Amino acid sequence: MPAGDEERYDVIVVGGGNAALCAAIAARHDGARVVVLERAPQAERGGNSTFTDGVVRFAYDGANDIVELTGDLTAEEIATSDFGVYPANQFFDDIVRVTENRTDPDLCETVVKQSKAALFWLKDHGVRFMPNYGRQAYRIGGRFKFSGGGPMVVRGGGPGLMEALYTAAAKLGVHVIYNAWAHGLVTDCGRVSGVRASIDGEDQQLRSRAVVLACGGFEANAEWRARYLGRGWDLAKVRGSKYNTGDGLEMALKLRAQPYGHWSGCHAVSWERYAADFGDPAITPNYQRHSYPFGIMINARGRRFLDEGADIRNYTYAKYGHIVLEQPGQFAYQIFDAKIAGLLREEYRTRQVTKVTANSIEELAEKLEDVDSAEFLKTVREFNAAVQNDRPFNPSIKDGRCAALEIPKSNWAQTIETPPFEAYAITCGITFTYGGLRINTEGCVIDTNHTPMQGLYAAGEIVGGIYYFNAPGGSGLVSGAVFGRIAGESASRFARARGE
Repeated sequence: MPAGDEERYDVIVVGGGNAALCAAIAARHDGARVVVLERAPQAERGGNSTFTDGVVRFAYDGANDIVELTGDLTAEEIATSDFGVYPANQFFDDIVRVTENRTDPDLCETVVKQSKAALFWLKDHGVRFMPNYGRQAYRIGGRFKFSGGGPMVVRGGGPGLMEALYTAAAKLGVHVIYNAWAHGLVTDCGRVSGVRASIDGEDQQLRSRAVVLACGGFEANAEWRARYLGRGWDLAKVRGSKYNTGDGLEMALKLRAQPYGHWSGCHAVSWERYAADFGDPAITPNYQRHSYPFGIMINARGRRFLDEGADIRNYTYAKYGHIVLEQPGQFAYQIFDAKIAGLLREEYRTRQVTKVTANSIEELAEKLEDVDSAEFLKTVREFNAAVQNDRPFNPSIKDGRCAALEIPKSNWAQTIETPPFEAYAITCGITFTYGGLRINTEGCVIDTNHTPMQGLYAAGEIVGGIYYFNAPGGSGLVSGAVFGRIAGESASRFARARGE
């Protein structure tokens, strides 16, 4: 159906990432006529989802769930893998814990309880999964030990996920319009009944019986970042799509949709210091710097500034970017010695790194750009002296091997004394913003009068109230899939009721 056709759609989905495509597929599977408005050109489709590793966090009962989801594990792989279990109550508790008890309990419970079903639903629509051996498991005593709640990853990462979802949508007859920049919602007698958009530069109005907003937050809007996140956030690097500038939020707020959640908070990580300002699917994964639990981080003053080993990486990486941004010059260095070299993730071995190597700590100190070398040497000496060697180092669990300092290192403390030494320059990379729209468990947007807005639904990063201060690794894609599916089905039911 061409853009601008007078025949209305049942459901318009604004956005082109994971949550948007899940909404479109669910609505179309329910019988609705669906169009997806993707602001990006086809070559850049997929929103932030294209830039993810594809790690998924879900509640599972044991190895059988993993085996069933992958479908092709060998007997040897099964025998040498300890997938453990991740019950729903632990998943729920992890979100509650890292969000400092602020997560909306109803939304959180919905994500948790429907997480496994969402992955099997994705599998039914062509998404393929595999165990996350490379980044989530370490081989201990001949077996891979999985920890941290994210044992699975989409084959092909974010690009693989989006290719599968777009293929599934096309098979179902979902219409996708690219270069479609939505900038307003159409209303009729108090109901949302369409979208105003610039399509290939031409303003058009598309009519529908329901609209799903799934077009992300405002992380790619420097002015909004400074306005809502605070001073210095306009300087952060954007990990993902340059098209997530808050347009969907602005459209909904103009209709008195209720802002909800942590508007001054975001998901932000340690990132290559000299990365591009926005994501590039070809190289962006190489900008990650997530092996910090096994080394130390120092700032321009040559001092440590956080507990690198406070928890499993999955529970700290999304908040540590904030702390890096607060450092002088908005940068830091991650420091490792030869004992850790074999544990560094693959992105540390790519061309997209600012890396310094040296055969002595003194030589490394002289090579660290913009760092107080004398203070750095003092920091390393004090850290080495504080490492408690009475516990064995174990990268697969919180091993309690600590350095008792004013700023402690609670786990995985290893002396920095074995050459060669390596340092990696990092800054802050913002992934997505936590503030968004309030929805109910049916995916319907709530207005400032605390009333469901007829015909308006939302899913994905545009939804507020789930994450505050922090987010467990791998939960974002699952949340998007859960509420994308819910929003699409709810929008289709609403459209069908309006058409009767």
